[in-house]
Amino acid sequence: MVGECGSGNPVDDCWRCDPSWADNRQRLADCVVGFGRAAIGGKNGKTYVVTDPSDDADPANPAPGTLRYGVIQQEPLWITFARDMTIRPKQDLLVASYKTVDGRGAGVVVGDGGACFVLRNVSNVIIHGLTIRGCKPAPPLSPSAESEGDGITVFRATNVWVDHCTLEACADGLIDVTDGSTNVTLSNNVLRNHNKTMLLGHSDDFTDDKNMKVTVAFNRFGPGLIQRMPRCRFGLFHVINNDYINWEIYAIGGSASPTILSHGNRFLADKAKEVTKREAAPESEWSKWTWISEDDTMLNGAFFTSSGTPGPEVKAPGFAKPSSFVPAITASVGVLSCKEVSLC
Repeated sequence: MVGECGSGNPVDDCWRCDPSWADNRQRLADCVVGFGRAAIGGKNGKTYVVTDPSDDADPANPAPGTLRYGVIQQEPLWITFARDMTIRPKQDLLVASYKTVDGRGAGVVVGDGGACFVLRNVSNVIIHGLTIRGCKPAPPLSPSAESEGDGITVFRATNVWVDHCTLEACADGLIDVTDGSTNVTLSNNVLRNHNKTMLLGHSDDFTDDKNMKVTVAFNRFGPGLIQRMPRCRFGLFHVINNDYINWEIYAIGGSASPTILSHGNRFLADKAKEVTKREAAPESEWSKWTWISEDDTMLNGAFFTSSGTPGPEVKAPGFAKPSSFVPAITASVGVLSCKEVSLC
């Protein structure tokens, strides 16, 4: 029966139990939760099929059939892939508004020594079901658009959802959300084998990020991560039902007075170790920041240093579960093995 898997994962239970999911791919856009819940991607647009894994040297005039050609179109598109492929972009993939990049049904790798995704000044983008790894800086497309080698850069963008991707080993961050971006959900991803994992907020001086709202839910962090799971600034961040498999320096950190709700996560440390880290502030200052841990499970000596007083915005969303649900909720994170005529 559609939508009744019973895993407790509200995204997966919305669509994965339908063996005919490939006949209505755009149903996925109805399944997002959290602050990015208004992201519709390419819903109601045409389907564009990537048939050519190559990437042209001239990013302004890409060949039809390539991923770059699809993501730069100005009309809404639901982008799928004809077969398994590895795409090594020569320049950053600049994704236009109202796009869904949907890797279900094919094994798609983006990066692998090339550049990766940039969402700059856009809205309504969904990236789902891709392996994004080995992303490198590319020659900048303009002096104001320096390439840093992130897996996914979200820059002054709104209504963004990244779901069921596997990200690892990029030159800078795996996912960076900065410069006034907001209404973002990052869910069901595997993030591994990396240093600076996830940055949410540009800098301690960029106060436009005070309106940032990001939901980080149902992800698996690790193995092989060092820090920034996530690192937050200024905004409001809900970190819900994630599975943390060790961290070298810290798991959740931040500066510039972010508000963080950590609810129903499972933190497994390799030894007695703090989950949290405040940057660039004395205790007299950070003690006023609202960082709340609710119903988190701390294993092998992990501990969370709470601070501040929760206000009305620090409230677990309705889809949040107790941490005892995390093994079931995160059992199928990352890229799914999907066949078009069977359950995904």
